[in-house]
Amino acid sequence: MEEKKVVKFKKEEFAIREYIKGSLGKGKVSRVKIEYTPIGEKIIVSTNKPGLVIGRKGEKISELTRVLKDKFKLENPQIEIDEIMKPEFDAQIMADDIALGLEKFGPLKFKVIAYKALQRIMGAGALGAEIRLSGKLPSSRAKSWRFAQGYLKKVGDSAKVVDRAQSISMTRPGVVGVKVEILSPTAILKDKIEINDELMKKLYENIERNAEIKEIKKTLKRVKK
Repeated sequence: MEEKKVVKFKKEEFAIREYIKGSLGKGKVSRVKIEYTPIGEKIIVSTNKPGLVIGRKGEKISELTRVLKDKFKLENPQIEIDEIMKPEFDAQIMADDIALGLEKFGPLKFKVIAYKALQRIMGAGALGAEIRLSGKLPSSRAKSWRFAQGYLKKVGDSAKVVDRAQSISMTRPGVVGVKVEILSPTAILKDKIEINDELMKKLYENIERNAEIKEIKKTLKRVKK
């Protein structure tokens, strides 16, 4: 019985997240986090466009709060906005942007759209990025295309810090799948080696000093002979 309750609870949470993302529109929401407090439910919406999400005088938030109460039976939902300051490092935002670009300009422009997104990500300072497009691009047969640049871990502990997301683009020829992986410059890599310039300078000074001492000793030996 407990397992069924947990599954039902997770399904309800998933439905809430999908409804919020769908109602606010593709390309505006990255993540929806739900926290439960003694006074109600705190819903944190991560977005790079807070003005469009909130609406004029907060009308969109008010409408969303009403729906969450009526449709999803939440007691006291409190919606908070978490602004994403660097959308170029958010895989979901970039995946949705690519999907919207394909819907707007068509799948024939997929290379231009993908390369522009990749340049935007790397230009912002990302350590690495990868974009995968799967679908009828540009032929009638489904095909997968990969666009990558920089350093990106695939396995191991360092792969866990890579931000991954996917989106769907509804184009005229058919559905195109979009996958984006980004390694931001703030990511902590366990296998990354950092060189301390001051320490290296002292090391070189010690090496030079030792070399001078050896040379002096050789000179003294020759003088004694």
